[in-house]
Amino acid sequence: MAGKNVYFASDFHLGIPDEASSFEREKRIIRWLDSIFADCEALFIVGDIFDFWFEYKLVVPKGFVRLQAKLAAFADAGIPVHVFHGNHDLWQFGYFEKELGVKVYAEPQVFEFSGKRFFVGHGDGLGPGQAKFKFILSVYRNRFFQWLFSFVHPSIGIGTANWFSHQSKLKTFDGNFTFYGEKEHLIQFCRNYPDRERIDYFVFGHRHLPMIFPLSEQSAYVNLGDWIGFNSYAVFNQHKLELKTFESDVPLPAF
Repeated sequence: MAGKNVYFASDFHLGIPDEASSFEREKRIIRWLDSIFADCEALFIVGDIFDFWFEYKLVVPKGFVRLQAKLAAFADAGIPVHVFHGNHDLWQFGYFEKELGVKVYAEPQVFEFSGKRFFVGHGDGLGPGQAKFKFILSVYRNRFFQWLFSFVHPSIGIGTANWFSHQSKLKTFDGNFTFYGEKEHLIQFCRNYPDRERIDYFVFGHRHLPMIFPLSEQSAYVNLGDWIGFNSYAVFNQHKLELKTFESDVPLPAF
């Protein structure tokens, strides 16, 4: 649509490292969403909105209502909002679609804007190797395991899961800033994707390291970074996609 932009962001990880800083991050994300509302053709939130999320039949995790209301406002205004499962918030079972009016995806999807094709997904478990991580993902995605977890009282289940999720993220956070070049799992996934020549942009989150990495003359791997260290996002202006930051003094890495 002429004069409109497509926006992508991921890895808000609301909930860590503590309630106060998470709340400030949520308010910053709201300010960013307010700033893009007028010229937004479509909004993509590409996983790990929350550091942990589980929808019980009658209960959802406490908090984050400002962000949920803002996403609903986009949807109510006719702006498509596309939300992807991340590995930290994959236990979504219909609440976002029903209450907020957004579209939710458990797997990567291909979209087209102004003749450009976008392969979009969180990025967890894609690419070679990662046997331990892929096994853990398979357990989390198992319906029987999800059914068992639903019988745990929310105060116990959410509290315990939050603790484990926080510990995992704090242990791996520093490693997110190391770039491994062609050994990056997601770069290898892009290079091995069967229909790669027809994709202009492979857009992922998960990695926390913002970058646009050329794969060929016509395609690129894009990582959206995060809102813990960078406040980074991508914008497609109908001609090209660029990475930007919001209210941040941290420069985007150069590759």
